[in-house]
Amino acid sequence: MDPQQQISEVYAASAARLVAQMYAMTGDYAEAQDVVQEAFVRALARPGRFRLVENPEAWLRTVALNVARSRHRRRAVLGRIVRSGRLDPAQPTAPALSPDHVALVAALQRLPRQARETVVLHHLADLPVSEVAIALGCSVEAVKTRLVRARRALADHLGDAGPGDSAEQVRADQTTSPTCAEREVRHA
Repeated sequence: MDPQQQISEVYAASAARLVAQMYAMTGDYAEAQDVVQEAFVRALARPGRFRLVENPEAWLRTVALNVARSRHRRRAVLGRIVRSGRLDPAQPTAPALSPDHVALVAALQRLPRQARETVVLHHLADLPVSEVAIALGCSVEAVKTRLVRARRALADHLGDAGPGDSAEQVRADQTTSPTCAEREVRHA
Protein backbone atom coordinates (compact mmCIF):
# COMPACT_ATOMS: atom_id res chain seq x y z
CA MET A 1 0.00 0.00 0.00
CA ASP A 2 1.16 3.50 -0.82
CA PRO A 3 2.35 5.25 2.40
CA GLN A 4 0.38 8.42 1.63
CA GLN A 5 -2.74 6.33 1.02
CA GLN A 6 -2.22 4.69 4.43
CA ILE A 7 -1.94 8.10 6.08
CA SER A 8 -5.12 9.22 4.32
CA GLU A 9 -6.97 6.17 5.63
CA VAL A 10 -5.67 6.69 9.16
CA TYR A 11 -6.70 10.35 8.93
CA ALA A 12 -10.22 9.45 7.85
CA ALA A 13 -10.55 6.87 10.62
CA SER A 14 -9.01 8.69 13.56
CA ALA A 15 -8.54 12.45 13.07
CA ALA A 16 -11.85 13.44 14.66
CA ARG A 17 -11.27 11.13 17.61
CA LEU A 18 -7.76 12.52 18.14
CA VAL A 19 -9.03 16.10 17.97
CA ALA A 20 -11.68 15.29 20.62
CA GLN A 21 -9.03 13.76 22.88
CA MET A 22 -6.64 16.67 22.46
CA TYR A 23 -9.49 19.14 23.02
CA ALA A 24 -10.25 17.46 26.33
CA MET A 25 -6.58 17.76 27.26
CA THR A 26 -5.94 21.31 26.11
CA GLY A 27 -9.36 22.91 26.59
CA ASP A 28 -8.90 24.77 23.31
CA TYR A 29 -10.57 23.37 20.20
CA ALA A 30 -8.36 25.26 17.75
CA GLU A 31 -5.26 24.13 19.63
CA ALA A 32 -6.51 20.54 19.52
CA GLN A 33 -7.00 20.75 15.77
CA ASP A 34 -3.54 22.28 15.34
CA VAL A 35 -1.67 19.64 17.35
CA VAL A 36 -3.42 16.80 15.54
CA GLN A 37 -2.70 18.46 12.21
CA GLU A 38 0.95 18.79 13.23
CA ALA A 39 1.06 15.08 14.08
CA PHE A 40 -0.23 14.20 10.61
CA VAL A 41 2.23 16.62 9.00
CA ARG A 42 5.06 14.81 10.78
CA ALA A 43 3.69 11.48 9.54
CA LEU A 44 3.55 12.84 5.98
CA ALA A 45 7.13 14.12 6.28
CA ARG A 46 8.33 10.54 6.79
CA PRO A 47 5.74 8.25 5.23
CA GLY A 48 8.09 5.26 4.99
CA ARG A 49 8.82 5.45 8.70
CA PHE A 50 5.13 5.94 9.54
CA ARG A 51 4.28 2.80 7.57
CA LEU A 52 6.45 0.78 9.99
CA VAL A 53 4.56 2.00 13.07
CA GLU A 54 2.61 -0.82 14.70
CA ASN A 55 -0.27 1.36 15.98
CA PRO A 56 -0.56 4.52 13.84
CA GLU A 57 -3.28 6.15 15.96
CA ALA A 58 -1.28 5.68 19.15
CA TRP A 59 1.79 7.13 17.44
CA LEU A 60 -0.20 10.14 16.23
CA ARG A 61 -1.71 10.61 19.71
CA THR A 62 1.76 10.59 21.27
CA VAL A 63 3.07 13.10 18.74
CA ALA A 64 0.02 15.35 19.21
CA LEU A 65 0.38 15.14 22.99
CA ASN A 66 4.07 16.05 22.78
CA VAL A 67 3.28 18.99 20.49
CA ALA A 68 0.59 20.16 22.93
CA ARG A 69 3.05 19.93 25.84
CA SER A 70 5.68 21.91 23.93
CA ARG A 71 3.14 24.58 23.05
CA HIS A 72 2.01 24.73 26.67
CA ARG A 73 5.59 25.39 27.77
CA ARG A 74 5.95 28.11 25.14
CA ARG A 75 2.68 29.71 26.26
CA ALA A 76 3.97 29.73 29.83
CA VAL A 77 7.00 31.72 28.68
CA LEU A 78 4.75 34.05 26.70
CA GLY A 79 2.51 34.44 29.76
CA ARG A 80 5.48 35.61 31.80
CA ILE A 81 6.33 38.14 29.08
CA VAL A 82 2.71 39.39 29.02
CA ARG A 83 2.63 39.68 32.83
CA SER A 84 5.83 41.68 32.70
CA GLY A 85 3.94 44.27 30.62
CA ARG A 86 6.04 43.97 27.46
CA LEU A 87 3.05 42.59 25.46
CA ASP A 88 -0.74 42.99 25.60
CA PRO A 89 -2.68 39.75 26.18
CA ALA A 90 -4.69 38.27 23.29
CA GLN A 91 -8.44 37.73 23.70
CA PRO A 92 -9.36 34.00 23.60
CA THR A 93 -12.11 32.69 21.33
CA ALA A 94 -13.99 29.41 21.56
CA PRO A 95 -16.48 27.58 19.33
CA ALA A 96 -20.12 27.37 20.39
CA LEU A 97 -20.50 24.22 22.48
CA SER A 98 -23.17 22.74 24.70
CA PRO A 99 -23.08 23.84 28.36
CA ASP A 100 -22.39 20.25 29.46
CA HIS A 101 -19.44 19.96 27.10
CA VAL A 102 -18.04 23.27 28.28
CA ALA A 103 -18.49 22.24 31.93
CA LEU A 104 -16.70 18.94 31.35
CA VAL A 105 -13.75 20.54 29.58
CA ALA A 106 -13.56 23.23 32.28
CA ALA A 107 -13.56 20.53 34.97
CA LEU A 108 -10.86 18.60 33.10
CA GLN A 109 -8.76 21.76 32.93
CA ARG A 110 -8.93 22.07 36.72
CA LEU A 111 -7.25 18.68 37.09
CA PRO A 112 -3.46 18.42 37.24
CA ARG A 113 -1.94 17.71 33.82
CA GLN A 114 -1.06 14.09 34.60
CA ALA A 115 -4.54 13.32 35.90
CA ARG A 116 -6.17 15.05 32.91
CA GLU A 117 -4.03 13.11 30.43
CA THR A 118 -4.82 9.86 32.22
CA VAL A 119 -8.59 10.49 32.19
CA VAL A 120 -8.63 11.51 28.54
CA LEU A 121 -6.58 8.55 27.37
CA HIS A 122 -8.61 6.05 29.39
CA HIS A 123 -12.13 7.43 29.00
CA LEU A 124 -12.08 9.37 25.73
CA ALA A 125 -9.45 7.42 23.84
CA ASP A 126 -10.85 4.18 25.30
CA LEU A 127 -7.39 2.83 26.06
CA PRO A 128 -7.06 0.09 28.67
CA VAL A 129 -5.19 1.00 31.83
CA SER A 130 -2.11 -0.92 30.70
CA GLU A 131 -1.87 1.06 27.44
CA VAL A 132 -2.39 4.35 29.28
CA ALA A 133 0.52 3.38 31.55
CA ILE A 134 2.72 2.73 28.52
CA ALA A 135 1.66 5.96 26.78
CA LEU A 136 2.38 8.04 29.89
CA GLY A 137 5.48 6.13 30.96
CA CYS A 138 4.21 5.16 34.40
CA SER A 139 3.02 2.06 36.23
CA VAL A 140 -0.45 0.54 35.97
CA GLU A 141 -0.93 1.28 39.67
CA ALA A 142 -0.11 4.95 39.09
CA VAL A 143 -2.72 5.10 36.32
CA LYS A 144 -5.34 3.51 38.57
CA THR A 145 -4.55 5.93 41.39
CA ARG A 146 -4.72 8.93 39.03
CA LEU A 147 -8.06 7.73 37.67
CA VAL A 148 -9.58 7.33 41.13
CA ARG A 149 -8.39 10.76 42.25
CA ALA A 150 -9.39 12.40 38.98
CA ARG A 151 -12.89 10.91 39.08
CA ARG A 152 -13.37 12.25 42.60
CA ALA A 153 -12.10 15.67 41.61
CA LEU A 154 -14.33 15.71 38.52
CA ALA A 155 -17.33 14.71 40.63
CA ASP A 156 -16.61 17.62 42.96
CA HIS A 157 -16.05 20.06 40.08
CA LEU A 158 -19.20 18.94 38.26
CA GLY A 159 -21.36 18.46 41.37
CA ASP A 160 -21.94 14.87 40.28
CA ALA A 161 -23.50 13.18 43.30
CA GLY A 162 -25.48 9.98 42.79
CA PRO A 163 -29.29 9.92 42.96
CA GLY A 164 -30.37 10.88 46.46
CA ASP A 165 -26.79 11.60 47.58
CA SER A 166 -25.86 14.98 48.90
CA ALA A 167 -22.44 16.38 48.13
CA GLU A 168 -21.58 16.11 51.86
CA GLN A 169 -22.53 12.40 51.85
CA VAL A 170 -20.35 11.73 48.79
CA ARG A 171 -17.40 13.47 50.48
CA ALA A 172 -18.01 11.58 53.72
CA ASP A 173 -18.09 8.27 51.84
CA GLN A 174 -14.87 9.18 50.05
CA THR A 175 -13.04 9.92 53.29
CA THR A 176 -14.20 6.79 55.10
CA SER A 177 -14.01 4.21 52.33
CA PRO A 178 -10.61 3.14 50.99
CA THR A 179 -9.71 3.98 47.41
CA CYS A 180 -9.07 1.31 44.82
CA ALA A 181 -5.36 1.99 45.13
CA GLU A 182 -5.50 1.63 48.93
CA ARG A 183 -7.39 -1.66 48.62
CA GLU A 184 -4.86 -2.92 46.07
CA VAL A 185 -1.97 -2.03 48.39
CA ARG A 186 -3.61 -3.95 51.24
CA HIS A 187 -4.12 -7.03 49.07
CA ALA A 188 -0.63 -6.94 47.60
